Amino acid sequence: MKSTLRCLIIIFFTIFLSNQIKAQTTGKFIKASIGLGYSYSDYDEKGSEYIEGSGFYTQGEYVIGVTKWFSVRPYAGLILTSTDEDNNKNPEHYKVTSKAFLIGGKARICAPIPWVAPFIESGIGASIGSFETYTPLNNIKKNGVLMHIPFTLGLAVGRKNNIDIAFTYYFHSAADQFNGAFAAGFSFPID
Repeated sequence: MKSTLRCLIIIFFTIFLSNQIKAQTTGKFIKASIGLGYSYSDYDEKGSEYIEGSGFYTQGEYVIGVTKWFSVRPYAGLILTSTDEDNNKNPEHYKVTSKAFLIGGKARICAPIPWVAPFIESGIGASIGSFETYTPLNNIKKNGVLMHIPFTLGLAVGRKNNIDIAFTYYFHSAADQFNGAFAAGFSFPID
């Protein structure tokens, strides 16, 4: 009984105070991000590291701030990764590469903390391009359109929370790999 009452009180105050939070601004924005891109295989042999590739990542988002803590974000981006042949981490002849245009939609939930607001994003999208995953268990080469699931953890920083620092991931189950990026972004108001 006490735990149910405690949950109801927390829900009530969360809803009541959500009008006062300033984690992100409502309205419409364009967000541009750039960073280091990585590709990793889903293969993980016991005692070894993931097989990986590295490269470039960029993304643009049309941000629709529904409330100060929730936004919808259609996006388009690009990831270009390759495996360094001289990389000692990857066993010989194994590689993970991605050369893809990313498009989709995601939603962000942002914590109500001024100046440094943690956030989480997820959604669904499509990747158009080529993917190679060569590991001891896989010999996959895909070209065309693959579905991906985006997932991001980050911080919105600054007085208006318009600067993002984030780790973003795109899971491509059809290619037995996932892409990641460490990226920084900036939001520009358009209304």
